[in-house]
Amino acid sequence: MEPARTPSAAAPQGAAAPGPVPPRTTVVDGVVREAEVPPLVAPPLQGSLGDIPFDNAREAPDAVVLGRKQRDGSWRDVTAAEFAAEVLAVAKGLMAEGLRPGDRLAIMARTTYEWTLLDFAAWAAALVTVPLYPTSSAVQARWILHDSGAVACAVEDTAQARLISGERAALPGLTHLWEFDTGAVARLVKAGEHIPDALVHERRALCSPDTIATLVYTSGTTGRPKGCVLTHGNFFAEVDNAVELLHPVFRAATDEPAATLLFLPLSHVFGRMVAIGCLRARVRLGHAPSIAGEDLLADLAGFRPTFLLAIPYVLEKVYNTARATAERMGRASSFDRAARIARSVGATAQGKLPGLGLRAARALYDPLVYRRIRTALGGRVRYVISGGSPLGERLAAFYTGAGIEVFEGYGLTETSGASTVTPPQRPRLGTVGWPLPGTAVRIADDGEVLLRGRHVFAGYWNTPDAVRPGQWLATGDLGALDAEGYLTITGRKKDVIITSGGKNVAPAPLEDWLRAHPLVGQCLVLGDNRPYITALITLEPEGLAHWRRMRKKEGVPLRELVRDEELLLDIQRAVDEANELVSRAESIRRFTVLPHDFTEARGHLTPSLKLRRAAIVRDHEREIEDLYRK
Repeated sequence: MEPARTPSAAAPQGAAAPGPVPPRTTVVDGVVREAEVPPLVAPPLQGSLGDIPFDNAREAPDAVVLGRKQRDGSWRDVTAAEFAAEVLAVAKGLMAEGLRPGDRLAIMARTTYEWTLLDFAAWAAALVTVPLYPTSSAVQARWILHDSGAVACAVEDTAQARLISGERAALPGLTHLWEFDTGAVARLVKAGEHIPDALVHERRALCSPDTIATLVYTSGTTGRPKGCVLTHGNFFAEVDNAVELLHPVFRAATDEPAATLLFLPLSHVFGRMVAIGCLRARVRLGHAPSIAGEDLLADLAGFRPTFLLAIPYVLEKVYNTARATAERMGRASSFDRAARIARSVGATAQGKLPGLGLRAARALYDPLVYRRIRTALGGRVRYVISGGSPLGERLAAFYTGAGIEVFEGYGLTETSGASTVTPPQRPRLGTVGWPLPGTAVRIADDGEVLLRGRHVFAGYWNTPDAVRPGQWLATGDLGALDAEGYLTITGRKKDVIITSGGKNVAPAPLEDWLRAHPLVGQCLVLGDNRPYITALITLEPEGLAHWRRMRKKEGVPLRELVRDEELLLDIQRAVDEANELVSRAESIRRFTVLPHDFTEARGHLTPSLKLRRAAIVRDHEREIEDLYRK
């Protein structure tokens, strides 16, 4: 018997949707301590993510659900029926290779069609997938493969195959290693030709919403990564409510079909959640393996998405590139005025129509600036879903004013993705929105954000303590709820700096503001047990290259350039702007510019680009001490 499907997931594009339901708030001593939004979609009682391709093929076989890039750079549409047939064929191959229900299959690749195909094929064969970042070191990969007990691993290319092969002596349980670039998918299909289709459907029937779908390992800012146990039901609760809430994004309200180009890693829960949501809602999904400037711009132009999901870094880069282009053309002041107008329009858009003068100014700059921004994103983008870290009011207001509605979200790997999101037509800049339907948010006595809902994971792999249904999950983040239930994230609990004068300082707002500057790559704010706040700042390569060209300093070595008075003055202006966000006691008094960036290879960033604070402090002890010398 075919599993029951959540009715909302099959709603046709363009169907009307009710407005967002405001949170129910709980106030204690005049402070909002809890906000909760009821689910918009009833949870499925049976079935799994592995059913999605087959449900789509049965209900809408000719619907275009994916776009696949060809060797010549063009994009080929893949229908629901075609994708289901591929999933079935690969699932049969996995079964022919001896993989049994519950076996763990690791996937190490960039964001590619094959990643999503193997993910759904594994679920159709009742397997558990284990993402590996394509940039993982041998030590990281060995730990995850060992801890998860993976019996098979699929990689993208020869370099990754060599990396895993070098660790197989320490992984006796890893019996299969497949490489996409050398035809692994075709060989799996060939191997499974003798397997009856019915056996795959029997395998699918073994899975329920409570079955483990994937083990997603946290990037591990400290210590070894831990495997988050996410069930099929966790993802259903996440994507079904998100699709229903974000109706204009996932179900186009015009004749233009909804589509998105995914360029964030599928090894991160954010990208994975949206990929599943797109297949669930039958939204055309494409994959872009490279986020290098020219590669991504070409893919965006060819695919022409209607919405994107992005981390703030990408949106900052698009903005800064546009600003640098204007400066090269001698139009920096015009761009800056257009940016100020867009931010004013974006800020006004939170509840009322901008005034006539503001609307006229925006119309003037639309063909000159804003349309160019939209063109850089493919020409059809009307929505952006931003997550991973705070976007900041400036950028959110700019993109909104430029004609791209921004939905900012907040969540963890442990919550299958977003737990809060900007409600449609009711943005509030500087916040991460309302609780996702089916989610409750609570602020603990010490300011920590607690979460509850069906999307919250079952616990960590190989760890005896499980998360009980209905239990509050402590996030480690600090935040506050306003009177209408909007959540603001103020920093990480463990990152709070306490100066020697007893002042508590959250570094995130200062770091986020500085990171948005064209010259700044990363920023680490310091001051724990110190008399004042300081910062280590790295330079953004593209922004620095533009700065060099404009000031004719291409030949100056980087080690000399970080002491250049003109460059330091530009950085000081950015620091002064950031300091306006905080009190004098919380402001950055001194900083140093480093001649290298914080990178994953150096051990200073996680694969999801979060700072490894302890490692940075350890490796820059001398520079930090210099900041506190008289």
